[in-house]
Amino acid sequence: MVSKIRVLLGMLVLLALAIGAIALLAAMKASAAWFTIVPLGILFVGASVVRSLGWFDKKAGR
Repeated sequence: MVSKIRVLLGMLVLLALAIGAIALLAAMKASAAWFTIVPLGILFVGASVVRSLGWFDKKAGR
């Protein structure tokens, strides 16, 4: 099973990182393609890493 609270918190942290990356890209005056690639990469790669570490799984007995 998946802990919904952990998924929500994990995705909020990844969303905050993606928004921070957008702000950094805007400060650097990056091209428009980077505004799509970097935040989506943070969300997808971050979510898959966190899931593979087992952080989204409920602990047994709860």
